Amino acid sequence: MEPSIKFITFFLAVLTSGLSAGFFYAWEVSVIPGTRHISDKSYLETMQSINRAILNPAFFAVFLGTLLILAVVSYMQYRVAINLPFWLVAGATFSYLAGTLGVTMLGNVPLNEALDALNLRDLSTAGLHDFRKSFESRWNLLHSIRTVFSVLSFALTVLAVFVEKYHR
Repeated sequence: MEPSIKFITFFLAVLTSGLSAGFFYAWEVSVIPGTRHISDKSYLETMQSINRAILNPAFFAVFLGTLLILAVVSYMQYRVAINLPFWLVAGATFSYLAGTLGVTMLGNVPLNEALDALNLRDLSTAGLHDFRKSFESRWNLLHSIRTVFSVLSFALTVLAVFVEKYHR
């Protein structure tokens, strides 16, 4: 395999997995704590707005691109040797696929869709509170799970680069 192609793919894997992990981590330590003390209506309006705004090419390029580039790097490593760097990148790929993308698609997205379908003006104060209570606790738990897996994926990718470079 040509060294420049290997360098570029590993670089892109580290970059995209790092951006993804950073995004989820930043949300975990800033947005979630920041929204805990706002009114139910403000919280639900904010989440609706964010969930609509996040559906953009820049987000999807990193969110889906991470899985794609990790899969490419895994395949490239597999073709070279089934060694420690391969297993680390394969672990990063699986972690991202199941723990980040999977949790998002099977957990957070359905919750976001339920929230998006909600007409907040039609709900009473008690209705807003009940929906928020149900939505927020589940959404935040799922977000914490995908954050852990995204950070794990990034860490495994970085470790694979170091092992590939320094542990021969």
